[in-house]
Amino acid sequence: MTGLKQLIKDKARQLGFFLAGATLPNPPPHYSTFEHWLAQGHHGNMNYLATEKARVRRANPREILPECKSILVLATPYDSPLPLGEGLGVRAGVRVASYARAEDYHNIIPARMEELVRFIEEQVQRPIKNRYYTDTGPILERDLAQRAGIGWIGKNSCLINPKQGSYFFISEIFLDLELEPDTPFVTDHCGTCTRCITACPTDCILPNRTLDATRCISYLTIELKDDIPVELREKIGNWVFGCDICQMVCPWNRFAPEGDPAFLDKEPLPPPTGELTLTPQAFNQRFKRTPVSRAKRRGYLRNVAVALGNTGDTHALPVLQNALNDDEPMIRNHAQWAIEQINKRASEQSL
Repeated sequence: MTGLKQLIKDKARQLGFFLAGATLPNPPPHYSTFEHWLAQGHHGNMNYLATEKARVRRANPREILPECKSILVLATPYDSPLPLGEGLGVRAGVRVASYARAEDYHNIIPARMEELVRFIEEQVQRPIKNRYYTDTGPILERDLAQRAGIGWIGKNSCLINPKQGSYFFISEIFLDLELEPDTPFVTDHCGTCTRCITACPTDCILPNRTLDATRCISYLTIELKDDIPVELREKIGNWVFGCDICQMVCPWNRFAPEGDPAFLDKEPLPPPTGELTLTPQAFNQRFKRTPVSRAKRRGYLRNVAVALGNTGDTHALPVLQNALNDDEPMIRNHAQWAIEQINKRASEQSL
């Protein structure tokens, strides 16, 4: 099967998967870490992670596909974030995580995996039972990727490849086909470096290479459906969807390649004051095929209001005042906070 696996990897690269590795569907060695993470409540309100069905499947990949004999792990690159003040990645004073600046990867990667499965079936000349996921299945993706030789789990909890950095999407295909497993990536190349831990504005990075999601900017601006805790709002800075800070400071991302063309940022957004005036219809039309839609209008405008409050720009006051009339209470509450922040800063400066 070695020759077949190489053919599969070659085809995967043609489809845009610049890294590929195979592993066995054995119970994940880091599952106890995941259970401890849940027990500590570090998953916040992502309750779908803690259901009994999801936990059973994460503990044993064969619960997902009993016929599974191997798991193919794939990685697709996206562009690294640009420095503040440059290019389309910087939204006129606010920031969107690099992976979310264009087409939603859930709209692109599954079709590529399906094509790869068809290719494998052609090679073995039989139908193959399979399941494939990209950030959607009840599995420990980074654990599987490490076992498949893709990279190691860094101190910021991201999967890092020593030649490619960490700016890539991970996806998996469960196959009822035996493939020789790749050598697991067992070395840790973080060493004594703590740049990601030091740089995190909210101190969400934990000592065991997990995150306290309830303090993570990505969680606060995407997954959290309620008010952002007051004590964390200033720390969010100008991020309105996701965060790249812990990856931006990682030395290994000096080697990050160019992203897949399918995920290039194509259109700049208007200034954040314009974003705060988005109607539900306008929001849906603009973001319906991007990851930003996950936050929904109320969450996105909540984030924009916080970012405006953190700028301290008095020119944002009129649009924030207008947001006090929005139908969504959460948007009104955060707009009021932003107004108070700007007025407070203006008062301090005048003194």
